[in-house]
Amino acid sequence: MSGTLDQMLAALADPALLYPAWLTVRITLATLVLHFVLGASLGWALAQPRWPGRTLLDIIVTLPLVFPPLALGFLMLLLLGRRSPLGAWLEQTFGLSFVFSIEGVLLASVIAGLPLVVKPVEAAIAHASRSLGEASRTLGRNEWDTFIHVILPNIRGAVIAGLILGTARSLGEVGITLMLGGNIIGKTNTMSLEIYNAVFNGEYPRALALSALLGVASIFIFFGLKKSSSRQFG
Repeated sequence: MSGTLDQMLAALADPALLYPAWLTVRITLATLVLHFVLGASLGWALAQPRWPGRTLLDIIVTLPLVFPPLALGFLMLLLLGRRSPLGAWLEQTFGLSFVFSIEGVLLASVIAGLPLVVKPVEAAIAHASRSLGEASRTLGRNEWDTFIHVILPNIRGAVIAGLILGTARSLGEVGITLMLGGNIIGKTNTMSLEIYNAVFNGEYPRALALSALLGVASIFIFFGLKKSSSRQFG
């Protein structure tokens, strides 16, 4: 038992963890911001009934929940690869390359957790907009003002719950990241991929230590979001 504990402490003290830890922090913060923006906007769009393309958008948003992550990552690799029309266009036009890059890791993180943000927000908006939205529009507010100043503050519970679930899911993302980011040491290896690498190499104490570290990080994110929401909306 003491030997395992010593190995876990040695794993946490490994300087090689600095890069994946810092990369994970950066990706998590960026994902949190994008989840808020995309979750709120896509949730609002899907809460609006019967408009052309709504069903297709709903399928695309929900896909990461029902499709195996490795298979989804492979599809993203085919779609965004340098030899694909879309991938080549993005690289030539905007200089964006999502394959084996940090941008690909961020995209994988956002995709993995986005449905868990959008769905609660969509349900909350659909419920709140019936009464609050009509009252706001009666008072002369436009759709944007109604959403920002009336509906969004009243669905803060759903937004925070979605962000917590989405961020937790993104922190543990492996399949899409493995395909799209490539698990390149010193470039695209996140903490979750470090756990994958440790298990793959039979370094179970290291995997256990990193899993515990991610668990603690998830708890801090949970309480941080709850505290932030109470300050902003309380």
